[in-house]
Parts: sequence; structure tokens; C-alpha cells
Amino acid sequence: QPQLVESGGGLVQPGGSLRLSCATSGFVFDVYTMAWYRQTPGKQRELVAQIIPGGNSDYADSVRGRFAISRDRFKKTTDLQMDNLKLEDTGVYYCHATHRYRDDYWGQGTQVTVSS
Repeated sequence: QPQLVESGGGLVQPGGSLRLSCATSGFVFDVYTMAWYRQTPGKQRELVAQIIPGGNSDYADSVRGRFAISRDRFKKTTDLQMDNLKLEDTGVYYCHATHRYRDDYWGQGTQVTVSS
């Protein structure tokens, strides 16, 4: 049974940092593109960052230079380091595993709140 479990969310002041982690199991982690999405009330879920099996990554314009995605093939985890957080980064962050020819999987989400 594939599982993605996010952790690391919380409350942080503007300018602060958080590190999200996504622990995975039940699928072939090495062949999947891993990504982080976020959702805020009234808006569609948006892609924040993604990293392919080879390690290349891409970011939404709104987070480029502040966030960094990484993956560890031995631990089968994907992390999102978030620095210089802004109020508009508030939302529920979801881990996502996708593959062109296989089923994709979602985590349950973790809340990130940026507030002074």
C-alpha cells in the first residue's frame, strides 16, 4: 500500500524557516518525480516545487530562490526547505509522487502558517 506522510509544518513568523519532510513507502521511489503542492482556501492546488529521479528540480516563480527541494533515495524521503517565508506561503502543503506510466500518489497534507 503506497503511503506518503508529510511532517514539519507549523506556525512561523515572516522571514522564518521551516523544513517539510515526506516519508514514502509502498512504491518504487527511485523512478518517481516527487513534488510539493500547496493549497489555500478558495484557490486551486498549485505546484510549488518538483524534483525528478535524476535530481533536477524546478520551482514556482513565487518561491524560487527561497525554497529548496531535495530527495534521498536511501531514506525514500523528499524534503522542502523553506526560507524567508512570507504571509502568502500559508497553506496546506502536500507531497506528491508522479510517474508518466504509473499511478500517482498524494500525502494527507501538513499545515504551514506564516503569521506575525
